[in-house]
Amino acid sequence: MSDKFLVRLVDDDEDLLAAELQSLKIAGFRAEGFSDPRKALEGITEDYPGVILSDVRMPGMDGFEFHRQIRAIDEDLPVILLTGHGDVPMAVEAMRAGAWDFLTKPVSLDQLTAALRRAAQARALVLENRSLRQMKSQPLPVRGDLLGVSPVVTRLRDAAARLGEAGIDALITGPTGAGKEALAHAIQALGSRANRPFVHVACDTLDEGRFDSEFFGAEAGHPDAPRHSRLVGRIEKAHRGTLYLDRVEMLTAPLQARLLHAIETRSFWAAGATSPRPLDLHVLASTSADLGALAREGSFHADLYYRLSGVTLHVPPLAERRGDIPVLFRAFLIEACQRYNLPVPEITPFVRARLDSHDWPGNGRELRQFAEAQALGLTGSEAGGADAPTDLSGMMARYEAGLLREALRATKGNVTRAMAQLNLPRKTFYDKLAKHGLQAESFRDRG
Repeated sequence: MSDKFLVRLVDDDEDLLAAELQSLKIAGFRAEGFSDPRKALEGITEDYPGVILSDVRMPGMDGFEFHRQIRAIDEDLPVILLTGHGDVPMAVEAMRAGAWDFLTKPVSLDQLTAALRRAAQARALVLENRSLRQMKSQPLPVRGDLLGVSPVVTRLRDAAARLGEAGIDALITGPTGAGKEALAHAIQALGSRANRPFVHVACDTLDEGRFDSEFFGAEAGHPDAPRHSRLVGRIEKAHRGTLYLDRVEMLTAPLQARLLHAIETRSFWAAGATSPRPLDLHVLASTSADLGALAREGSFHADLYYRLSGVTLHVPPLAERRGDIPVLFRAFLIEACQRYNLPVPEITPFVRARLDSHDWPGNGRELRQFAEAQALGLTGSEAGGADAPTDLSGMMARYEAGLLREALRATKGNVTRAMAQLNLPRKTFYDKLAKHGLQAESFRDRG
């Protein structure tokens, strides 16, 4: 969801229209104004990504007729009607006709922006659920698709293409579950080795006693080789393709030295061999540790570190690229629904609040589990990890905390505006902040 919500403002009073547009833009909205409701109808489609704020009393076409024509295009498009001549019967008529809200002039900016923000959030959910239903029939992302819309993922996608084409060895860093393996697959898929083998080696599972034969292979006749044939090791399986060393920091010192020799010479000795075999490899390694610090401490082979880290790409945690969370969640949700042959469920306000407010310390793995739980219709502790709410009151508390955070973010920690947006008295507002351990100061712009 965009940080700036889109509002189409319709008012025949051009001076008032200009003032309202300026106020909404200052409040953080993307606002577009029309003095003629017929012109305002142009460009409105079922995919319109914003909401409508319209005056009621206008010549030629009043707000009610304008609203009826909007509903004929998309009955789920929120329309807020605004008038200085409102009364109870008119409000009832508007709400019965499906208006999202009905406000009377003069209306405070905080009250107006709160209504617009709620309408825009509802609109975003509608469009997101429509998109999910359309995506259900589309092919799933394949390995090599680096999902995300954040600037950092865009840069990583560009770097992956250049690195894959050049075939330069690289180190991928980032926290557990952030998407390091996905980036490694993207590097191969976007490069000249796209159709070659991709061999994933989990370094924490390697058996030092059997490393030589399992990793480098064994010639026929060697005790570790099958009868009457040679054993092809993992490194040879990656020949002309990509060797991906996952959790490379877990290699023991002897294995680091043997691996370094193979990478530097681009050759290997199989067990029982009388000569080395050549290797054509693109080597990618990943780590969640500070490999440079380990190398300085002497617990990781410095030469291997420098050999791998000539090019280093960092995948940040989801908390630092929140724009990617909805994209990944949709992909994980659809993947789970297709795997279990289930219909795609609606994204509810609770799910939306969790996606927006949770920090996802488990990154992609935690988000994938949450998506699978939603696909299966599970809630509570089954739907989101150890810290998920386990009963209705807990779920409501988490949702309430998410709304408080959203209001504080939107107002940049301005408690007066946040209280108005949530329509809460001061004492209740501060009681709820204390209840959820929130401090308005932490949301203020430090400039």
